Amino acid sequence: MTKMRKVLIPQPRSKFLRVRCPECGNEQIIFSHPAIVVRCLVCGKVLARPTGGKGIIEAKIIKELE
Repeated sequence: MTKMRKVLIPQPRSKFLRVRCPECGNEQIIFSHPAIVVRCLVCGKVLARPTGGKGIIEAKIIKELE
């Protein structure tokens, strides 16, 4: 008999985040690894900056979405 090998599939490290703008309190969903500067849709404040990997999140993270 041959043994069945279990194939491990790596889980992605990136997630979607629900954040709250520190300026106006608006909540919106952003990506944890942004490719461009992400701004608040209401007041225009920068919420996340790209770094080539995980972004710098300047807003308050409320929840990580799956």
